Amino acid sequence: MLLKNHSKYSLECGTDEAGRGCLAGPVTAAAVILPKKFENTLLNDSKQLSEKKREILKPIIETQALTFGVAHIFQEEIDSINILNASILAMHKSIDSLAKKPEFIIVDGNKFKPYNGIPFETIIKGDGKYLSIAAASVLAKTHRDMYMNTIHKEYPMYNWKQNKGYPTKEHRAAIEKYGITKYHRKSFRLLPEQLKLDI
Repeated sequence: MLLKNHSKYSLECGTDEAGRGCLAGPVTAAAVILPKKFENTLLNDSKQLSEKKREILKPIIETQALTFGVAHIFQEEIDSINILNASILAMHKSIDSLAKKPEFIIVDGNKFKPYNGIPFETIIKGDGKYLSIAAASVLAKTHRDMYMNTIHKEYPMYNWKQNKGYPTKEHRAAIEKYGITKYHRKSFRLLPEQLKLDI
């Protein structure tokens, strides 16, 4: 059973990101403030849920949350500031777009930077412990997947519809065969060492 609140504050925001380990596309973060009475037995860490269940949960979270925000940080910026900074920036930007200012922020993982003087706590595997972080993980994942499905149409040979930009064997084989696109993260090791890419 996921916990409702970590702090004593009623406007507690959970935040999480998706797409950190991908070779292509943005890193996407979401921030969610849930009402005190929110309950959902299906909701869990997005990695534990099927795509179908995430799609069922997305509109429930978006209609029942007090407020939510989603932000993409794209590959050019990831290459410029590195993936950790880009992930934190995505979380900050998702919190920026909340309609209510949170009184406390709980963050999945162990890395975060102070945000506007609001107290925060990083929680390892927080997406499997707290409803608001789980909700943020579902929104980050579903919004990012929607984006990857869209750019899949432009470059179907990488099969982003299926792999969402993650380093699958198929994705790496396509990079080897076709080279890279404008959506690939040039600062990432796109191919194993023995297969060098001219960037």
